[in-house]
Amino acid sequence: MTVSGPGTPEPRPADPGASSVEQLRKDGNELFKCGDYEGALTAYTQALGLGATPQDQAILHRNRAACHLKLEDYDKAETEASKAIEKDGGDVKALYRRSQALEKLGRLDQAVLDLQRCVSLEPKNKVFQEALRNIAGQIQEKVRYMSSTDAKVEQMFQILLDPQEKGTEKKQKASQNLVVLAREDAGAEKIFQSNGVQLLQRLLDTGEPDLMLAALRTLVGICSEHQSRTVATLSVLGTRRVVSILGVENQSVSLAACHLLQVMFDALKEGVKKGFRGKEGAIIVDPARELKVLISNLLELLTEVGVSGQGRDSALTLLIKVVPRKSPKDPNNSLTLWVIDQGLKKILEVGGSVQDPLGELTVTANSRMSASILLSKLFDDLKCDAERENFHRLCENYIKSWFEGQGLTGKLRALQTVSCLLQGPCDAGNRALELNGVMESVIALCASEQEEEQLVAMEALIHAAGKAKRASFITANGVSLLKDLYRRGEKDSIRIRALVGLCKLGSAGGTDFSMKQFAEGSTLKLAKQCRKWLCNDQIDAGTRRWAVEGLAYLTFDADVKEEFVEDEAALKALFQLSKSEERSVLFAVASALVNCTNSYDYEEPDPKMVELAKYAKQHVPEQHPKDKPSFVRARVKKLLAAGVVSAMTCMVKTESPVLTSSCRELLSRVFLALVEESEDRGTVVAQGGGKALLPLALEGTDVGQMKAAQALAKLTITSNPEMTFPGERIYEVVRPLVSLLHLNCSGLQNFEALMALTNLAGISERLRQKILKERAVPMIEGYMFEEHEMIRRAATECMCNLAMSKEVQDLFEATGSDRLKLLVLYSGEDDELLRRAAAGGLAVLTSTRPSLCSRIPQVTTHWLEILQALLLSPNQELQHRGAVVVLNMVEASSEIASTLMESEMLEILSVLAKGKESPVTRAAAACLGKAVEYGLIRPSQDGK
Repeated sequence: MTVSGPGTPEPRPADPGASSVEQLRKDGNELFKCGDYEGALTAYTQALGLGATPQDQAILHRNRAACHLKLEDYDKAETEASKAIEKDGGDVKALYRRSQALEKLGRLDQAVLDLQRCVSLEPKNKVFQEALRNIAGQIQEKVRYMSSTDAKVEQMFQILLDPQEKGTEKKQKASQNLVVLAREDAGAEKIFQSNGVQLLQRLLDTGEPDLMLAALRTLVGICSEHQSRTVATLSVLGTRRVVSILGVENQSVSLAACHLLQVMFDALKEGVKKGFRGKEGAIIVDPARELKVLISNLLELLTEVGVSGQGRDSALTLLIKVVPRKSPKDPNNSLTLWVIDQGLKKILEVGGSVQDPLGELTVTANSRMSASILLSKLFDDLKCDAERENFHRLCENYIKSWFEGQGLTGKLRALQTVSCLLQGPCDAGNRALELNGVMESVIALCASEQEEEQLVAMEALIHAAGKAKRASFITANGVSLLKDLYRRGEKDSIRIRALVGLCKLGSAGGTDFSMKQFAEGSTLKLAKQCRKWLCNDQIDAGTRRWAVEGLAYLTFDADVKEEFVEDEAALKALFQLSKSEERSVLFAVASALVNCTNSYDYEEPDPKMVELAKYAKQHVPEQHPKDKPSFVRARVKKLLAAGVVSAMTCMVKTESPVLTSSCRELLSRVFLALVEESEDRGTVVAQGGGKALLPLALEGTDVGQMKAAQALAKLTITSNPEMTFPGERIYEVVRPLVSLLHLNCSGLQNFEALMALTNLAGISERLRQKILKERAVPMIEGYMFEEHEMIRRAATECMCNLAMSKEVQDLFEATGSDRLKLLVLYSGEDDELLRRAAAGGLAVLTSTRPSLCSRIPQVTTHWLEILQALLLSPNQELQHRGAVVVLNMVEASSEIASTLMESEMLEILSVLAKGKESPVTRAAAACLGKAVEYGLIRPSQDGK
């Protein structure tokens, strides 16, 4: 018996009683050969469901293992191979495939057992012998590494725990080496096995920031992607102890603890992704219980007095990342429901806290916004009305508990909580506003003489003004009050908030020029005052943020946009504020930039519908004259000159929950507007725009990811991708580009993605493999049949570059495939650029796969005319491609050469060979030389 390799599903004689199983298995084999591993998996799965015999089941399971190996899902490959072995213990192919999966999973000790079994079953099989030698070498190397690190680990801990070495360079170097060692899984396991967690606990107990940082960063390596070590670490250190480190005053230590907890959460949720599974069953009883213990401790931390504001924010950030479901397709939201029942009041307590050293809880300028985002995430994760009603009831009961019977202090706390809800789950905020006396208290306290009371009430009023249900009430009861506070207020903190309230009410018409809320010129005056406050460095960042909030609303007006981009000082102040610690300003900055660049979705109304609306006396939105494309382009150039890309790059890097999916979408829209003109793309790349777009294209709303991916495509088309995305970053670009090939994207997005992928496919084989891995080839093939000539041409050019990969060549060579026929026919089309792409693909394929040369005459009766037309083309590139194809065909077979020489091709080649020295003449001469060698023609008397 011989082994054809891990990726070759095996045929088997059909069982008369299981023809459908046999057919599905054959279908799966064909799909596998064509590279459609997902399709093959589906076919094998269907066959398993039709009552296959045990022998058939073994074959189907090992074939499924081969698919999973190709898809690089090694856990599933191991599982499938094991099922095949259960059916047939002597299944040597299943044993071999399981060994490959185990090797990829890092479980070398188990992989070698399977390979030894393979060799014992087939002692002469060279594939098994070579694989066994390779894996034995890996094991020896690992043993050498582990033994050499034993003494190193012990020595490092001795130095770190030696009180005599305090603050020395030796101690610093030891801590760095320990962290580096823990980054490798083998090193992390060695530290873990050497009683490392207990020793790291001693480092944490020292209270020295440097040692605590070293310990936390080492623990990150130990716990990373390893469930059993994570649970063991929590058992030794104590969950409460780990969480409490979040609350320390030292910001670096707090952030390191936050990172460790994130890694622990990931390990508990995702399970083991790396090796060392030996202890899994013994250590882990219920990972879900460990998760709840961790989350419960985080919730407790939120309301503990003495915890730093940074630590409280980190706890909120972790809860935002961990608790809600990643996808609405996941039916289980039990963790969210548990957190709402156990911790909603604690979250509301943070959201209702005042940023004041005298307050019970220490909070930062970002704490309330983080609480709002967490509340919004929890509310969005609820699946039914009953769950949402419970959320509303808990919020309302909490607000009532402060609003009723707690005096003025309680009312302020209640209003602060309402503001928090209005910024997060606004449905809950609107319900809270409807509670008896709440809205009346807001209006009354706005007129208070105490600044603290005014600030709380005005912020509630501002947030309520953005809600449609409350805007009319505020317009009737609060506008005159806001105007009075703006004009007569003594403190900027009060006046600026009053102004923002007016801005919100004044922007109710959005971009509709005909729906002006204020008198002519009033909006410009408000915007001017906002810019003035924004540029005033003497005002604290928290107050200046409100000026940006005002501009975010006022920039719906095109006149405001024009004045704003002309004000270099205001733009500079805006960008500096976006880079500050005041993270809650990010959404307002992004909103203002979207308005200035007109990067929101806008569709020109159908003229017929406009006339119909006018006839029916319906309102028709009007575009401002200064929102025409020429004005927008001018604004974009001014923003680029002011450094908008650098500011946005810093915003994207923000490690804060304030950078929500909606905020990411706004930034993606702005980036797309900035790269619209090809001459501006160099500026965007130079200021780091390419790097910033990658995370935007991989995370956020569907629309945001699509916009960022399109911006990436534009950059990849017109610039050198290796310069725009240096190093490994270039491989991250592929997935976003492939996402633009889906049918839900526009034709322009499809076209730009194909053009960008064409550029990438021409760079290296590794990039071509990445494109293949993202399963782009079937979609690219589909677009080769597209009616739109530019999309069809772009798809053909992309396929031409991909044809340099062996896997694509296999697809063209596959029996029954019409891919070659399509390229031959396209080589004879009227579209010169399409012909060039198709002929280029033929030239590559016939050079690398001579067997395809003999199939060209079989795919169409017009093949000879098409090749002759290429050689007679006035376009040198077409001539060259045609000459290369003919040369490859002549060299492949004397029979094909004979057919070509018996046609007018001989005369065409003779003329071309006498032309001026060029690649075309050399190829034509080589064709004639080969024909002479075959004896099909004779050289002329002069030897030519």
